[in-house]
Amino acid sequence: MQYLRQFLWIIGFTLAGEALHALLPLPLPAAIYGLVLLFLALETGLLPLSSVKEFGEFLLKLMPVLFVAPAVNLIGSWPLLSNVWVSVLCIIVLSTLVVFAVSGRVTQMLLGHAEAAKAEDTEANGND
Repeated sequence: MQYLRQFLWIIGFTLAGEALHALLPLPLPAAIYGLVLLFLALETGLLPLSSVKEFGEFLLKLMPVLFVAPAVNLIGSWPLLSNVWVSVLCIIVLSTLVVFAVSGRVTQMLLGHAEAAKAEDTEANGND
């Protein structure tokens, strides 16, 4: 019964995301709305993590299986991709490297701000 309740919470936020997608004229997928709503509910404490934790872990374990169908579909689309596979591979590699670089820089920036704030707090508390 616990898993069903957790599943219903996740489905509820997914449906709320679908409703927002229908109401708001923004070019965002409905799943993003649902994820943001779930994140906000968890972050503000409106929904305790224990309300979705076990089912969320189950979904994370299941995630690799969800990539099988798209991979098989790519294999089935080989006649269409055979002429452009080098270009597609270059785009995939370059976009992955860009995501790595941007993620690394943003992480370094955030860690730098966190360290500066910690040093500032230490300095302020040490001088009191």
